Amino acid sequence: MNDQMLKKFFAFLFLLCVCQLMAAGQSSELDPLIDRLQAKYNKLASLSADFTQIHTGGQSRRESGRVLLKKPGKMRWDYTSPEAKLFISDGKTLYEYVPAEKYASKSSIKDSGDMRAPFAFLLGRGNLRRDFKTIEFAKEAPARAGNKVLRMVPKRAADFRELLVEVEPTSLQIARLTLIESGGARSDFLFSNVQENPAVSPAQFVFKAPPGVEVRTND
Repeated sequence: MNDQMLKKFFAFLFLLCVCQLMAAGQSSELDPLIDRLQAKYNKLASLSADFTQIHTGGQSRRESGRVLLKKPGKMRWDYTSPEAKLFISDGKTLYEYVPAEKYASKSSIKDSGDMRAPFAFLLGRGNLRRDFKTIEFAKEAPARAGNKVLRMVPKRAADFRELLVEVEPTSLQIARLTLIESGGARSDFLFSNVQENPAVSPAQFVFKAPPGVEVRTND
């Protein structure tokens, strides 16, 4: 083996060692983070936060409001800007209502394909290691310095290709959830003023159609 080949050989060994060390370092940080994240949100009974939703791809839009989640799988999304909208789910049925329209839609949460459905894992409705075939640190930078961003690819066919979860590594508070669709469009949900285990009433997840508003069932 000549000197040139020896240099290439040792360079290859060096790169191989670096890659293995990086992978080992990531695994030693990643696995505990996944376990801690799962454990925390298994224990939560409810959660509320202000949110900003940014959709990019096709027609871009920016919306904001307040979200309320309650175990098991109950959700209430009150949009306030740029227009009022309401999404309510009792864990089985999803209602969508836009006051500017004269009807509300009703669908099964399993069949709705609604982008908010994956948020159920925040209240122990899912299991990260069971439901996602890939969990790794994402390559994109966090929205807030110091946070960690996890990239998750679902095992089963879903209405999204991958899910990005940005957390504060000490408190494990969720700062951002991003759903990336198969076509590349994405919806970023940025959270602030997060409250864990706020007092909530079951009535907050019950939809009552205002007078004159028709409820249509989506088949």
